[in-house]
Amino acid sequence: MQAIHPETPNDRKVALVVGAGGVIGRNLIDYLLTLPDWDVIGVSRRGGESRDRLRHVAADLLDPADSREKLGSLSEVTHLFYAAYQDRPTWAELVAPNLAMLKNAVEAVEPAARNLKHVSLMQGYKVYGAHLGPFKTPARETDAPHMPPEFNVDQQNYLEERQKGKAWTWSAIRPSVVSGFALGNPMNLAMVIAVYASISKELGIPLRFPGKPGAYHTLMEMTDAGLLAKATVWAATDERCANQAFNIANGDLFRWNEMWPKIARYFELETAPPLPMPLEVVMADKEELWNRMTEKYGLAGHSYKEVSSWAFGDFVFSWDYDFFADGSKARRFGFHEYVDTEEMFMGIFDEFRRRKVIP
Repeated sequence: MQAIHPETPNDRKVALVVGAGGVIGRNLIDYLLTLPDWDVIGVSRRGGESRDRLRHVAADLLDPADSREKLGSLSEVTHLFYAAYQDRPTWAELVAPNLAMLKNAVEAVEPAARNLKHVSLMQGYKVYGAHLGPFKTPARETDAPHMPPEFNVDQQNYLEERQKGKAWTWSAIRPSVVSGFALGNPMNLAMVIAVYASISKELGIPLRFPGKPGAYHTLMEMTDAGLLAKATVWAATDERCANQAFNIANGDLFRWNEMWPKIARYFELETAPPLPMPLEVVMADKEELWNRMTEKYGLAGHSYKEVSSWAFGDFVFSWDYDFFADGSKARRFGFHEYVDTEEMFMGIFDEFRRRKVIP
């Protein structure tokens, strides 16, 4: 493995990707490694396998001392990409751990990294109250904040204060629902759909939309993890984007009533009328079936827990209101990439099959 040296040449950039094991962090690392002038350090609780231009650090970001010990010597870091997340049962309980992890990461790295240029914060439409109920659409970066608690807002406020008088800048990236390849992630809608469809097929039943009736007909958008990675690096390296927030989505809108039959056709399934049913309940007893499918189809052997994100699926499929934001600010600042959402879904399902995650 090529070493990452503390004294990094001026033309090289070193990314510290915090949350390296998630769908966002993993795809960001993969993209950075396609760029010849970047080296990457991935941070997660479990660490990972290092390879050329990439090494992993295992750190408990909820522990300030462990964060300082593991990250405090990374003097070569030029860009900190923060995409970590800790789940909790209530919105209020999310604030303390998620704010603490960001603080511990920044305050461990900043004193050592004398050439730190940028801190990138991954957010989402929770900034606009999208998780609470019908919100103003299209949401814009200039929209007024909502009543707290909201950890995304607290994190941005912290960065804005911390950055005052410093040489580095920040950006806040706001994707819609993110889809890409990642296992064991609590927020992976493509995995929800793929496993739900595979089990439906195994049981010989049609693919029913399981969400609220109104959710089948509302306008939605999504964010491809690869597109998000490109936008994140763009905002972190284009001077025009300093200290700005950007909505990032695929660029098209869809309704589940059109997308769902296309997904069913991919899995060679019929559809039937939607039936509201919480996946977290109806899929709770399917582990034994999944284990039999793993053996029957020679799958890669991922546990049912690793491929289950049922609570997140229930969350997304409960949105019986329009869910989209205005992406024109990013275009005005120079980012013009887009992804066809139908092609995104089919591409991710293909990847799951190639890796033998699903039959």
